[in-house]
Amino acid sequence: MTNLGDLEIFASVVVTGSMSLTGRALGFSPAVISKRIKRLEDRLGTRLLQRTTRQISLTEAGQGFYDRVLAILAGLEEAEAYIAGRSSQMYGTLKISAPTSFGRLHIAPHLKSFMQAHSELAINLVLSDEFVDIVGGGFDLAIRIAELTDSSLVARRLAPVRRVLCASPAYIDSHGMPQDIEDLRRHVCLPAHNHDPWRLDGPKGSLVFRPEGRLITNSSEVVREAVIAGLGIALRSTWDVGPELRDGRLVQVLPAYEGSHNVTLSAVYPSRQFLPAKVRVFIDFLAELYGPVPYWER
Repeated sequence: MTNLGDLEIFASVVVTGSMSLTGRALGFSPAVISKRIKRLEDRLGTRLLQRTTRQISLTEAGQGFYDRVLAILAGLEEAEAYIAGRSSQMYGTLKISAPTSFGRLHIAPHLKSFMQAHSELAINLVLSDEFVDIVGGGFDLAIRIAELTDSSLVARRLAPVRRVLCASPAYIDSHGMPQDIEDLRRHVCLPAHNHDPWRLDGPKGSLVFRPEGRLITNSSEVVREAVIAGLGIALRSTWDVGPELRDGRLVQVLPAYEGSHNVTLSAVYPSRQFLPAKVRVFIDFLAELYGPVPYWER
C-alpha cells in the first residue's frame, strides 16, 4: 500500500511546482522530497513528474493520478473533520463507576442538571465498593476515594476527603469518651467494610490502628447505620455523616486524630490522549460542583 505521506508530498510538489518549497513547508530537505517522489514512482511503475532544472510538470499518468489523489486527501480531511466534530459533541453513553454511598449521596442527586444540559448523552452509573477494572469493564471513568497508586491510569483530584472518628452520644454515655488512641482498645470499634486498618494522622504524625469488632460486613452503609445506632466507634467521611455530626446524632471522638490526608476524591480514567469530550465535561462538572471546599464541609 502506498504511503499516505508520499501522496501528500506528491500533491504538494504539484501545487507549489517546487521540491524546495515543498520541503520547506513540510520540514524536509529537497533531497528527501526527491527521494520520496522517486519511491512513489518506482512503486507505481510509472513516471509522474517531468523534472528539468527550471520547472516540474505532470506527465499524463501523473495528471490522472493527481486528480485521484486529491479526492483521497480530501476524503481524509473530511474523515478527520467528522471525528473532530463528533469528539466535541455530547453523544452516546457515559459509563461511570463510583462508590455505593458516595454515588447515591453526591452524584445521583446532581445528574438531572447535567443530563438536562446534555440531552443527547445517556448515563450508566454503576455503584460498587470494589475497585473495578476500568478498561476491562468498559468504563469511561471511575470516581474513587483512596490513595491512588495505579500509575497506568490518569487521576484528577476533585476534592479533599476528611474522615473522622465518631460515635453516637448514647454510646459515649454508656462507654465513656476515649482519651487517647490506646484507649480505643477497650472500646467497641467498627471495622471498615473492606477490612482496611484505620490510617490516621495525629499530633505525632501518621499511624495505623487495626480496629477489632464483632460486626463484620461488606457494606459501608451497614457500618454507617451501626455507628449512628450506637453500636460503636467508626472512622467515617464527613461527606457521609456530615448531617449527623451537625445535628448531634454523632459526635467526633479524639478530634486530634483524623483519617490520612493522602486520601482524596478523584476521577480516574485510562488516558490523557483522545479524552472524549463527554468524559472531560463530566469531570469538569463534578470538580465545579464539589470545589476545593466541598459543600458537605460548609
